[in-house]
Amino acid sequence: MNAAYQAYIRKYANEAILQMKRHKIPASITIAQGLLESNAGASTLASVHNNHFGIKCHKSWQGNRAYKDDDEMGECFRSYDSPLDSYTDHSYFLQQPRYKSLFQLSLDDYQGWAKGLQRCGYATDKGYANKLIALVELYSLYELDREASPSWMRGKASSPSSTREKKREKQTTPKAPQKRTQYNCYGLEYVLAEEGDSFATIARDVNIDEEKLATFNDATVDFPLKKGDVIYLQRKNKHGDSTPDHVVSVGESMHSISQLYGIRVEYLYKINGLDIESYVPLEGDVLRLW
Repeated sequence: MNAAYQAYIRKYANEAILQMKRHKIPASITIAQGLLESNAGASTLASVHNNHFGIKCHKSWQGNRAYKDDDEMGECFRSYDSPLDSYTDHSYFLQQPRYKSLFQLSLDDYQGWAKGLQRCGYATDKGYANKLIALVELYSLYELDREASPSWMRGKASSPSSTREKKREKQTTPKAPQKRTQYNCYGLEYVLAEEGDSFATIARDVNIDEEKLATFNDATVDFPLKKGDVIYLQRKNKHGDSTPDHVVSVGESMHSISQLYGIRVEYLYKINGLDIESYVPLEGDVLRLW
């Protein structure tokens, strides 16, 4: 993980949570947008003008202004007295009618919010949603939506890559589930998450250690689950089955694609010769599966 990004998250996590309480915008999305739009506070717009979200002036803006080239030459951007003013204005900015549909989503649906922001035109980058989702998952920002600190800030493992030593341990065949319908695909046993599920509740029902179950699924134990998510009961494969490749859609991440095909996420990177620290799948990208 990027140290500058971690420092930014530590600095502004509490403000993002405060804005979430006041305005019902997921803290994970607020921080992810701040990271992406301001380059973790390092952009000129953020460091000089305290604009962390790339918000342009528009007709209604009566405050200070800054000018820089963006989609067009010399565009007008809002300038603030402090970064916290930028965070507050960002919350009010999203109250516009064009973003109204986002507030029908739950606060823990960071994927829906990311896709919605792109769909509603927050940014012209066709990879905007996927970049936000990648940041949320890499830095465990979804934990902010529960008003908790990301696990890496608490000294715990924060990503599947940090548990690779555990993944090298000898794996045993899981016991047959007692309370879940079990399915098989790609030669892998799995169950489907139900409403309100977590790795803890599923682990209890299928008689598998919670951390081991999360590791099987390239996740941490705190990773949020949605109804219908595939939860594998054993280590995933090193490559795909019969499908040769996958075309990336809006809202997908390397993790979600790896779950779709039962491939370990680290091998999905290796198969495609991609850097696990920097690559974000963008709409239209073609990924090899074997």
